[in-house]
Amino acid sequence: MPGGSDKPTKATTLILFGATGDLAARMLLPSLYGLHRDGLLPEALKIVATSRSAHDDASFRDHAREALGAHVPEAFYETGSAATFLERVSYVTLDATDAAGYQRLADAVQGGGEIAIFLSTAPSLFKPTIDNLEAVGLAGPHVRLALEKPLGSDLASSCAINDAVAKAFPEERTFRIDHYLGKETVQNLLALRFANLLFEPVWSSAHIDHVQITVAETVGLEGRADYYDGAGALRDMVQNHMLQLLALVAMEPPASFDATAVRDEKVKVLRSLRPMRAEDSVIGQFTAGAVGGKPVPAYAEELGKPSGIETFVALKAHVDNWRWAGVPFYLRTGKRLPQRRTEIAIQFRALPHSMFASGGAKAAPNRLIIAIQPEENITLELMAKQPGLDRGGIRLREVELDIEKADAFADVRRRIAYERLLLDLIEGDPTLFVRRDEVEAQWQWVDQIRAAWEQAGATPRPYAAGNWGPSAAIALIERDGRSWND
Repeated sequence: MPGGSDKPTKATTLILFGATGDLAARMLLPSLYGLHRDGLLPEALKIVATSRSAHDDASFRDHAREALGAHVPEAFYETGSAATFLERVSYVTLDATDAAGYQRLADAVQGGGEIAIFLSTAPSLFKPTIDNLEAVGLAGPHVRLALEKPLGSDLASSCAINDAVAKAFPEERTFRIDHYLGKETVQNLLALRFANLLFEPVWSSAHIDHVQITVAETVGLEGRADYYDGAGALRDMVQNHMLQLLALVAMEPPASFDATAVRDEKVKVLRSLRPMRAEDSVIGQFTAGAVGGKPVPAYAEELGKPSGIETFVALKAHVDNWRWAGVPFYLRTGKRLPQRRTEIAIQFRALPHSMFASGGAKAAPNRLIIAIQPEENITLELMAKQPGLDRGGIRLREVELDIEKADAFADVRRRIAYERLLLDLIEGDPTLFVRRDEVEAQWQWVDQIRAAWEQAGATPRPYAAGNWGPSAAIALIERDGRSWND
């Protein structure tokens, strides 16, 4: 564990539930292959894959090989490395609701040692899976459990899931996944803030005017209709990814980089969120339009039925503590927006007085932009003198100082976020995973927002696909004299 003296025991077995699913094919198997190829997996680690699909070891390895071929970049794929990776992998056919089948799984991991379980199943299967794991001895002090979202649909259902998990797995052995925390640039936000003296003195309401967090998607439902229409943008994106980004921006410096210190500071931020008013939010649902020059149907048409769920949400949030008093945090996320982009924009305050104003030079406020996807880079916008000879004073021009990760770290392979998280699960480091009190603080705030919408009778406003949400989202920020970073 970073910053700690007690080193957890590395897992000798990783059990992968949902091993034939889309997440495993696109993310988990390629991530494990990447860790194997780079020599980061424990030499003795074996991987036991399981799902309802009827496979034996050989046929699942063929399936996994196809997934690697489809989702690992060609320049990084090595036939020899793939072969030695697949030698680690065995398979057990298992219906998660069939208690009798779990003994076969237990038999497949005989040999002692630390066990890590990655549970990528529907939340409705969490409780029966955990009960059955406990019944065959796959729980206790030698087993740690990772859970994929969604962890409930509100505070009550989240608490029910966490209670079921806690009966078999104590908090220190429960690893709740938010894959955004595995992204390099999200972790780099911690390095930017706490490894550079430059920023900390100005990281407060005295110098920062406002913060914007945008998670924009160009896609629609992508085969997630059943889940998404029950969740909507608020539960799907704001409750987890966006609140985690907000917490990392707003948190106080932890005493050390270890799980307890980092997560303690995030929880303080989440508990300081001011209850939302309905008028400080905008919800929308996309209608037919064009994204990237291609026509796309309306949400209801894509879903196949009318729906009142929101596909876009914009919020004006406040963190009520000494550091951030009076600083609005503007959050927006949505589907079928003009571009795929996740970024954090830190807008600093304007100069209280400009010595260049008499010459007609205008100094724009500084801005720090942390781009998370699809590109990963950090940009600091500064004012500089425009080259040339000018009568009557100095002309200013905004220039950008860029840290393009693709250039600055050209010799380092860009990793999948799950590589970091899987490695930390295997090594037993929970720092980049979400603690129970974090999840519950997030749900408490989100539940209050939904209650405010219901009380106000708020319904999604239409916006044409390919636009930045309803026009009311623009008004939400412009009535404060600000504008979205588009």
